[in-house]
Amino acid sequence: MRVFINKWFSRWADDEEFSDSVLWATAKDVVAGNVEGSLGGCLFKKRIPREGGGKRSGYRVIVGYRQSDGSRVVFLYAFAKNDKANISNKEKIALQLTAKDFLSATEKQLQALLSTKKYREVTAHE
Repeated sequence: MRVFINKWFSRWADDEEFSDSVLWATAKDVVAGNVEGSLGGCLFKKRIPREGGGKRSGYRVIVGYRQSDGSRVVFLYAFAKNDKANISNKEKIALQLTAKDFLSATEKQLQALLSTKKYREVTAHE
């Protein structure tokens, strides 16, 4: 399994002080099927608890993952539950397209995205 985050998500994770180990553990949960909802089109919603708090007062992350392949997980978007109840239909469609494109990218295309710093690979923490 390889785990990636886009530039926006990377900034958000830094602001919220999410370590790569938390992201890696969350990706493992997604691959294991432990998600709060399927949003269709390779998109899933996963809860991450706040440090010292529970999942209900935590964060929601939107993750791209293709179950038939399972080789890549990409974190695309996140929000605190107290800031936003859910993503809009327009956001969902845009994120589905982004996930589909990223997950179907060739290794050469993936390396190009990584070299432009639009995405970053999360280091394994097992």
